[in-house]
Amino acid sequence: MNNIKKFFANGLLLTLSALIMRSISVKFGAYVAAEAGTEAMGLFGLIMSVFGFALTIATSGVNLAVTRMVSEAIAQNDFGLARMSLKKCIKYCFFCSVLAGSLLFILARPIGDAVLKDSRTVMPLKILALSLPFISVSSALGGYFTAVRRVYKNTLWQVSEQFIKMYFTVKFFILFIHRGIEYACIALVAADAISELSAFLFSAVLWFFDQKKHIPRSVTSVSGAQTEKKLYSIALPVALSTYIRSGLLTIEHILIPRGLMKSGLSKSDALSSYGILHSMVMPVLLFPTAVISSFSGLLIPELSDAAVKNEKARVQSIVAHAFRACLIFSFGVAGIFLCFSDELGILIYDSSEAGHFMRLLAPLIPVMYLDGVTDAMLKGLGEQVYSMNVNIIDALMSILFVVLLLPGCGINGYVITIYITELVNASLSIARLLKVTGLKTHAFRWLFLPLLSVLGAVSAGRAAFQLIPLVFPLREQLIIFGFAVTCLYLLLARITRVYDKNDLKRIKSVFRS
Repeated sequence: MNNIKKFFANGLLLTLSALIMRSISVKFGAYVAAEAGTEAMGLFGLIMSVFGFALTIATSGVNLAVTRMVSEAIAQNDFGLARMSLKKCIKYCFFCSVLAGSLLFILARPIGDAVLKDSRTVMPLKILALSLPFISVSSALGGYFTAVRRVYKNTLWQVSEQFIKMYFTVKFFILFIHRGIEYACIALVAADAISELSAFLFSAVLWFFDQKKHIPRSVTSVSGAQTEKKLYSIALPVALSTYIRSGLLTIEHILIPRGLMKSGLSKSDALSSYGILHSMVMPVLLFPTAVISSFSGLLIPELSDAAVKNEKARVQSIVAHAFRACLIFSFGVAGIFLCFSDELGILIYDSSEAGHFMRLLAPLIPVMYLDGVTDAMLKGLGEQVYSMNVNIIDALMSILFVVLLLPGCGINGYVITIYITELVNASLSIARLLKVTGLKTHAFRWLFLPLLSVLGAVSAGRAAFQLIPLVFPLREQLIIFGFAVTCLYLLLARITRVYDKNDLKRIKSVFRS
């Protein structure tokens, strides 16, 4: 199997598994929201924002470091260096995660009482602190499987983790949810901690046998000190930038309910609005990224390999194809959400408010999706420091606009904040990627024509949905009309030459034996 076919085989495997798991996750999220309530979802979101900061300390850029170092060592046929790199990375992340877990456990009470101003968050934070070492080492092993292009092994333990989490969430809900919102959050984080432990054990077993089979023991001319220097040069800039950005994001999410309360909402209503937008709407809007995030993660070792070999034409080709594919896909997704947001809100969460926010944020989908792909490509080209600096600017702007807009505009102020920061972030990242690669874009074909095609498909699809009565339930109606809108969009995109015969031939060649 050549490199292109192997890349797409791995990408399709990741995509399929991610779509299945995210479908289950969204459905399960709807169950959790129905059982626990929107206020609990808001409180859980606050807990996870603090945990997210601790997690950045626990991982400290190790996933990218492993992916870059192992893929580069294998490209040089230095298997001894590949083994040494992974071992150094595991020791590094284990130290960071134990430190982060200890601090979170010790500081859970003051964080819950003084920072979050809700004692119901203390016990969940302590439980999550115990899971940090397992998550961190699993992240390192995940970077290894990405680097060696055997991502199906990542998929195996991630799937098992998801099912274990759901199983224990249901069990703990049965036992504890009747005791109130605090115990609903405890049930969620306890199930998460157990699933992370199982994922660590599973991934460790897979890594042990994979390395034994595919990475032969050999002596490398690179010293341990040089390997550590390389590790720190990749991980620490990312880690330090991530600490700042994650800390700022945590501050932002703490300020959101407070800003909503200043707009006139009660604490319960503020947590509910925050929970609907952050814990319910955003996961649905980002659900389709399962398709592109699977491939964008695989772009890191591909671009790293091309950059090491100084293959500029190959780099430009990868970036151009990634841009076009992402934009074609994301415009189509945005059209589906624009067309059927109200119905999706009712179908998934039985909430018209959720559908309202889906429709408001749908036009931003191409920007969000392309930004994620761009960040992955920048990391593959060694531009991770720039990428993180942009994300820090994003987080600072978010805090500023949350403080300025939410007291007067309420939750709509947060929607405006998301728009401004996403547009700025994406613009800066894309500009840097184009400068580094020297790629020339074709804005008319890449942006205007997909936009024109999707607007035509959405207009026709919405008109048909309203005019043609169907006796099917809402879910079946959405499937039928969603499929029709997608087909019409692809047809219009073909007519307007968003993609051409060469693109179709290239896709067909991937699937030929």
